[in-house]
Order: sequence, then structure tokens, then C-alpha cells
Amino acid sequence: MKQFASLAVSAPTLLAALLALSACGDQAGGGAAGGTRDQIRAVGSSTVYPFATAVAELFVQGNPGMKSPIIESTGTGGGMKLFCAGVGAQHPDIANASRRMKKAEFDQCQANGVKDIIEVQIGVDGLAFAESNKGPGLKLTPLIVYKALAATPFGKGPNKTQTWKDVDPSLPAITISVFGPPSTSGTRDSLAELILTKGCESDPAMKALKEKNEDEFKATCTRVREDGKYVDSGENDNLIVQKLGANPNAVGVFGYSFLEENKDSLKDIPINGVEATYETVSTGQYPGARPLYLYVKKAHLAAIPGLQNYMNAFSTNWNPDGILTKRGMVAAPEAARTASAEVVKTLTPLDGSALK
Repeated sequence: MKQFASLAVSAPTLLAALLALSACGDQAGGGAAGGTRDQIRAVGSSTVYPFATAVAELFVQGNPGMKSPIIESTGTGGGMKLFCAGVGAQHPDIANASRRMKKAEFDQCQANGVKDIIEVQIGVDGLAFAESNKGPGLKLTPLIVYKALAATPFGKGPNKTQTWKDVDPSLPAITISVFGPPSTSGTRDSLAELILTKGCESDPAMKALKEKNEDEFKATCTRVREDGKYVDSGENDNLIVQKLGANPNAVGVFGYSFLEENKDSLKDIPINGVEATYETVSTGQYPGARPLYLYVKKAHLAAIPGLQNYMNAFSTNWNPDGILTKRGMVAAPEAARTASAEVVKTLTPLDGSALK
């Protein structure tokens, strides 16, 4: 198991750090509201959660006497709201994300005094579609998924399809039942961007709509039906795994790592004929491949004991033979790992101009 150098924190250094954090808190929350904290706090993606907790375990092993980081699975969107609310002890240090930060989130951070944000790509994941090992053996495409799940497919009225066969004659006549992430989840954002939108754009009229009215295009292409065919299963991906075990005809949508961890009970549903595997996700061949991120407040690095070491733990364990890949994460391409390692070393803040 790879570990990293322990952090020796003297009493004067710790006191100075806590005073610095209190000052950060004063800046964001006004006076005593800032408080102090000697424990790392991270919020965000349920997909990144198991990897963040794995690094927390390594952190504790490498830094005897220091408290274990608090990792909360709030969903990427919910985590960004908490992260961008301000600087200081009452606000989290880290936002884990299964998609890149949005421009609107970056702007919200800036407005609330979160000025210097460090963005680190920690790996790659796949937006997996899975069914029980006893399932019918579905084969899907972005177009089929869109027609099955969109609230108003191609803007032509409410979705009335009941079975997969209604969507495509090649599929079995079993009821559409999909368990997936909520609207606050980065996995839901990835479903919208990588699958639903791709299926929607197969219609030339939708491409024209995008040029004419982007808001209407987004609503038409990404809004999911609410008649029970798609079931919002919260931020607990393990719950989706359990539901698939109880309903062999259902489909689950979650991160690739959860599929990999449950291969004894689940099987992959290919998208465009491509299965979600380590190789297809890492090379981008799989249509649902997506990067995973860590966002850190630079203002908290000098104030929160061990925060830099926690970041270092990611960079020393995200290689193809590292602990994180053994936990199910797919290593990013070498060039991306090199660039991210340089960001961890130099603490270069994110330039928000390229965000969407």
C-alpha cells in the first residue's frame, strides 16, 4: 500500500493555523461566526465518495494523532453550493465532483469570497448502465435512452412509452424501470450531457432549436419524465444496486466503480455496443466516460492541518497501479495525471474563463 510522508504539526504551528482559519472565517462569516477547525471537511459527489474515504484512511495511517477527514456524500451540485458559500471554518475545504465545475458555480464562489480555487482531476469514471445478472440482456444507445426517459421527447408532448419495445422494436416488451441519481448529482448531469443530449441531437430539428433557443433545447433534451419510469434514488448508489437485485427487469445508472464492485450480482448494459470496462473508460471509447475532480480552497491550505497532505495522497495513489485504481477508480491518461500533479505541487488556481 502506498503511503505518504506524515505531517508533523507542532503546537505553535497548529495554533497559528487555527488562528489563520479563524481569520478566514471572520472574512466570510463576520467575527466569531468563523470559528476554528482542526479537521478536513469534504462534500460532494457520491461517485467520488469511496475514493475520498480511501484517501482519508491513508491520511490517518500516515498522520498518527490527526483526526480523520469528514467526507460527506451530498451530490456534486449540493456539494458545490456548500463549497461556494464562503471561506472559513463553517464552510467545507473540498468539493468532490463527478463533472467539472460550472461557470455559474465558479461565479457564485467568487461572489462569496472563494477567490482561489484549485482544480485537480483525480481520475476517470464511466456513467454505467447495469441490470441484474438475471436481467433480459438489454443493449441501449443514447437515442433509445433519450426516447425512454425524456419528459417530452423531441418536444412532441409527454412521454407515453411504457415498455422498452415501445421505444425500439428490437427490445423486449418489459416495463421501463430505471433507478438513477437525483438532480443534485454530477452523475445526473453526466447522464444529461453524455447520453440524453446525444440522443436528442440525433434529430436535426433539435440541433436547429439549440441555435435558436438554448434554454428550450436544454429543457427538451435533458428533462427527465416524472411518471415513475425513472426513479430518483438519492445519493446512495448502493441502494440502486439493491433495487436491481430485487427487480431483475430494472436498469440502474451510476458510476462505473459501483458496477465493478458488484460484478457478482450485476452485468453491464452496453451503450452503442461498447461495454463499460476499465480499458474503454480510460481510453474514452465508452460513450459515458467522464473525468472526476477535486476542488480545494487555497485560502484553507495554510489553516487546516493536513489539507496539503490529503491532496498529496491523491496524487501518489491515482496511478494505474495505485490504491485508488484498486478501489475501482480508472486512472486518468498520463498527460492528465502529470498536469494534475503539477497543480497539486504549485497550487495554481483555476482560471474560470474556460468553464461552461
